[in-house]
Amino acid sequence: MPKVSVIIPTHNRAEFLYSAITSVLDQTYQDVEIIVVDDASEDNTRRVIDHFHDNRIKYFCHEKNKGEAGARNTGILNSKGEFIAFLDDDDEWLPEKLSLQVSLLDNNPKKFGLVYTGYFVIDKNSKNILSQRVPSKKGDVYNYIILKNIIGAPSTVLLRRECIEEVGLFDENIAYGLDHDMWIRISKYFFFEYVKESLVKYYIHHDRLSNNPVIRARGLDDMVKKYGKHIVLKNTYYRQSLLSIGVQFCHLGDMKNGIKLLIRAIRANSFELRNYFYLGCALFGARNFRRFVKFKDRLLAPLRNNKT
Repeated sequence: MPKVSVIIPTHNRAEFLYSAITSVLDQTYQDVEIIVVDDASEDNTRRVIDHFHDNRIKYFCHEKNKGEAGARNTGILNSKGEFIAFLDDDDEWLPEKLSLQVSLLDNNPKKFGLVYTGYFVIDKNSKNILSQRVPSKKGDVYNYIILKNIIGAPSTVLLRRECIEEVGLFDENIAYGLDHDMWIRISKYFFFEYVKESLVKYYIHHDRLSNNPVIRARGLDDMVKKYGKHIVLKNTYYRQSLLSIGVQFCHLGDMKNGIKLLIRAIRANSFELRNYFYLGCALFGARNFRRFVKFKDRLLAPLRNNKT
């Protein structure tokens, strides 16, 4: 029986999947099974899997698309490892990731259920590192994680199977942010630990779910339904998300939904001046919105450069 089950959900990302799987096979820690869950892809995903001749790779294919939560849950239900790791199909691990995480969980009491790492945010096209996220919270993190997803990329996480047995599977009723919901639930019962080094390559590209404001907005409402309105009124992350999604809609020319989200952002945080700026720009239509925002970015660029 493998020590670690690595779950890779995938949907129409054959061009990325090969590198993700390879990054697991290149780990210094080798006691793993790799569970690839194909969420009804229509590309050559199966051919990518067939390229590898390693009996540790197990392939499951949904006949109908079940979404991110459904794919992860299929992986969990078909896994056997003592520990479970998640890897998005467009991310990659550095070779020491699992070794360092397994060592931490093995040498900590079972009250520590989850360990996460730092990660690099990388532009997929240029391969340039855009930023580096360093973890800072460990132990009893519930009061922090209920307000903000301190983990960030789910590809950084390794957890004990007992965590899933305690809190259940991913919530398939949440369209976006379902990983945050899972970490909140786990943090009620288990302590978190981290490896400070950045051991994951988190790639930014046009095909990420975060580029879809419809799914992001739906996910935000799903989380509000589950945790109550205070999740927005007291939560900096969700207040910022209202602004971010509203701006995203406006950039895409969907002014109706953009203005709705920006008004919600003002109601949630009436002291944030940026909410009023973007709403004012939106009232002049999509073309002028882009022009105003572009001018603002050009005006503030010297200040940002001075900070760096």
